Amino acid sequence: MSLKEKMHDLKEKYRGTKMAPAFNAIHTFLYLPNETTHSGAHVRAADDLKRTMNIVIMALVPCLIFGMFNAGYQHYLAAGEIQAVSGGFFSAEFWTLDNFLVGAWTILPLVVVSYVVGLAVEFLFAVIKKHEVEEGYLVTGMLVPLIVPVDIPLWMLAVAVVFGVVIGKEVFGGTGMNVLNPALTIRAFLFFAYPTWMSGDKVWVHGAVDRSNAIAGGAKLDAISGETILGSLAQSNDVAYSYADMFYGFIPGSVGETSTLLVLIGAAILIFTKIGSWRIILSGFAGAAVMGLLFNGIVDSGWITESSKFYGLMSTPFWQHLIIGSIAFGVVFMATDPVSGSQTNKGKWIYGFLIGFISILIRVFNPAYPEGVFLAILLMNVFAPTIDHYVVQGNINKRMKRLKLKTA
Repeated sequence: MSLKEKMHDLKEKYRGTKMAPAFNAIHTFLYLPNETTHSGAHVRAADDLKRTMNIVIMALVPCLIFGMFNAGYQHYLAAGEIQAVSGGFFSAEFWTLDNFLVGAWTILPLVVVSYVVGLAVEFLFAVIKKHEVEEGYLVTGMLVPLIVPVDIPLWMLAVAVVFGVVIGKEVFGGTGMNVLNPALTIRAFLFFAYPTWMSGDKVWVHGAVDRSNAIAGGAKLDAISGETILGSLAQSNDVAYSYADMFYGFIPGSVGETSTLLVLIGAAILIFTKIGSWRIILSGFAGAAVMGLLFNGIVDSGWITESSKFYGLMSTPFWQHLIIGSIAFGVVFMATDPVSGSQTNKGKWIYGFLIGFISILIRVFNPAYPEGVFLAILLMNVFAPTIDHYVVQGNINKRMKRLKLKTA
């Protein structure tokens, strides 16, 4: 008897029991379901939720692999064991086995904890509430390791994942019912519960935080420093990275957010497959650019001097805001969440623009934590239904006016 036949027999054996959702989920994950609808309206299409989630994961895999190389590279660079790369994206100094092994050793445990803990919570709620396990967490489980510092303690990540899945998703009814993006809910919990592990000038580089003292207060080693570009600009310090480094991703930061190039490749995949909304992505970048232009104009007018604590980020060229920090990653992979984002076409333009606009606003006026994209997206998640409501209501009012003119 084949494994597929055994799994099918187990599925039939536990049909109608409390454990049925768990076996159904495993069977659906491994094999294509052969169930079809027999009544009611339905759409015949080759795509389903599992395939949609798999495409998003494939768009994220380049960021994950690059993050592994970059984690090792930043570690050895900060320790003074190697020199900075030269020669562009395919520099031999970057794509080395040593860099990859260090990155894989530190990042893969984050991926494993994210998936094991998150799926365990999903299965538990499916068994208790007797509903099917959806594939929504497949993407969340991949996003979470990409938006955290490389040396975040695994127990902290596990606690945050439980909180994010339960509070950000399951209490609303599961996949498709959540108001907030689950991955960003997890990151928000980490930031507010363990701020010293989510900000500062040392948490972004592997080896800069002493894990043995994690619970005792998170003592940091003085040998390695890895301040991000945003941290330097917030302190009005000079940035030691070239524009090419910023765009390619040879900079400290969260695991998967640093390479704008690979994020844009992921955006192209999502847009081509019609999974991610190009309206949200384009308007998100436009909103960030407009806010950056406004700040540049204020600096050029002389209202802000170099002595101001906001000068560094306000004087940053508007286009540079788009290739540093998490703005690109957040707009492409977080803001386009089809559940928590706006649903109407006009609403997507407004939703995306406000995310970019507010992200740069928070980035500039919050020197203690100069990144605001995750807060901006969570805020707009809350207001997305309101935006859609007024868009729909506006369309209804226009039609009512046209109807009155025709009947007048």
